[in-house]
Amino acid sequence: MSGVEIAVELVALVVAVLLVTAAARKLDWSAPLCLIAVGVVASYVPGVPEYELDPEVVLLGLLPPLLYATAIRTSLIDFRRNRGPILLLSVGLVIFTTAVVGVVAWLVIPGLPLAAGLAIGAVVAPPDAVAATAVARKVGMPRKLTRLLEGESLFNDAAALVALRTAIAAIAGSVSLLQVGGDFLLAAGGGLVIGFAVGALAALIRTRLEDPVTDTALSLVVPFVAYLAAEAIHGSGVISVVVAGLILGHKAPSMLSGRSRLASRLNWQTIQFLLENIVFLLIGLQVRRIMTEVGDSGLTALELVLICAATLAATIVTRIVWMAGIGLARRVFRRHAWPWRYSAVIAWAGMRGVVTLAAAFVLPADTPQRAVLVLVAFVVVAGTLLLHGTTLPVLVRRLKLPPPDPAEDALQEAAVLHDMTRAALEELEKIRTPDDPDDIVERLRSRLQHRSDSAWEELGRQSALSETPSDAYRRLRLRLLEVEREKFLEARDSGMADDDVLRRILERLDIEESMLDREEETVPDSDRELRTPAATAGSCKHLTKEWPAVEPSSPDECAVCVENGMTWVHLRECVKCGNVACCDSSPGKHATEHFHDTLHPVMRSHEPGETWRWCFVDKQLG
Repeated sequence: MSGVEIAVELVALVVAVLLVTAAARKLDWSAPLCLIAVGVVASYVPGVPEYELDPEVVLLGLLPPLLYATAIRTSLIDFRRNRGPILLLSVGLVIFTTAVVGVVAWLVIPGLPLAAGLAIGAVVAPPDAVAATAVARKVGMPRKLTRLLEGESLFNDAAALVALRTAIAAIAGSVSLLQVGGDFLLAAGGGLVIGFAVGALAALIRTRLEDPVTDTALSLVVPFVAYLAAEAIHGSGVISVVVAGLILGHKAPSMLSGRSRLASRLNWQTIQFLLENIVFLLIGLQVRRIMTEVGDSGLTALELVLICAATLAATIVTRIVWMAGIGLARRVFRRHAWPWRYSAVIAWAGMRGVVTLAAAFVLPADTPQRAVLVLVAFVVVAGTLLLHGTTLPVLVRRLKLPPPDPAEDALQEAAVLHDMTRAALEELEKIRTPDDPDDIVERLRSRLQHRSDSAWEELGRQSALSETPSDAYRRLRLRLLEVEREKFLEARDSGMADDDVLRRILERLDIEESMLDREEETVPDSDRELRTPAATAGSCKHLTKEWPAVEPSSPDECAVCVENGMTWVHLRECVKCGNVACCDSSPGKHATEHFHDTLHPVMRSHEPGETWRWCFVDKQLG
């Protein structure tokens, strides 16, 4: 095949992915399932080239960057907090699935050795959380569930590939239990050590890089270095990549510049989008070749249907049984158990994906009934995507699981930004010198305070203004940027300035626009109150004190603003005396003024549906 033909085929794959994913998004369908379906249909169209999914290309070329892209976005703090449940899913469930599905395959496929049955069990064991988490975010699944599924997907591939390697060795000859245990420990230990070493070394180097292009280029190399180095010592390349990604993702805020983080984030999001979707399309394109090979197996169509149905059922039921067993064991031993609704969703979020089909092609050519095993793997991938992917959103809605609350997110964001602003303003007072111009210092103060105020403004569900000051600023500044860009285009077209100068100016405009034109999460109209998150409640003595109920001085206005002919953004109420006054985003800032006049320490939101409070003394949310 010539270079031109290869280039044309790659472009065709990318264009097909873009068209299908755009259509799926518009129709609100599952993009992975649509891509597989399009691939299946295309595989039978005359003239469409036969794409052979080389397992080495998937396991070495696609799997490391996909795992790394997920790992750098995974919170190491959350991972540590949930490491017990994640290990139960990513290791315990994989081993259990390998054993159960392996025995079922051994029983239903004529002439299949038990070792080969265990091999196909290992192949179908690891779920692909890409599809599951896509559904989770679309239907508003609780974040704890989403993080458990993401954590499971990071390590279950490693356990499955180690189990597959052992099963393949067993097909060729005898493998002792001691050997299996030793291989597993070597894979896990070697992967952890290499991953930590690569992550630490990459973090050390990237801390010293200032150029975003160089930093991004280095980040593209890291997953492959981690994978190859671990595999060279017979460790788990998957674990190595995940560990390196977790370390670098955790250290990114302290070791990279803002420009480097933005560049890295956008580049990896693009890479992940293309690789994930191209692989699902390639899975569908394998069908014609798989069916051709199965035709030589000597099995009837009915036998093939029964074999595929039995394996698919075993794969699905195994996950359900495992989750039910975990819930029962935790109750018997009086350990903290997940709510049964969480277990139900996790049990039904077992979609398989790229690793399953790639691992099926890894099976040696002389494996008994290899073509049938590859067909089984494909049916499990397509079947779980179809069955789980279409019904999981319905299950989540029926169980009425609480989605992430944008109001609570906005409250947490406002509290963190307030603390950041306060620290920055205190540092500004320390580092300013008599030579620093007062107007520059005041400009810095105003910019910091504006950022904090805009976050608090997002909390209010009702306002006396049609738009908040921050909304007005964003609207006006975006219009001014449009005018500035028009003059920029005039300067470019007339040759008024050098191209390098113009590019620097355009970069400034783009950065400022990206800071302004962002989607703001609005607080939904619901009956739920906007409460302080449990993690931040009870943080000072003023907030934990039981304040006696008092009558608010006004139901819906700031009296001082009314007296002075001013207007307000949101209202706050003093919990000690009931005085209602305007917030710090309002021109008067009368709630803060009331604190300075009376030293009453705590105010609460006076907006409908909000019960959060703020301590002026300790600067704490509670």
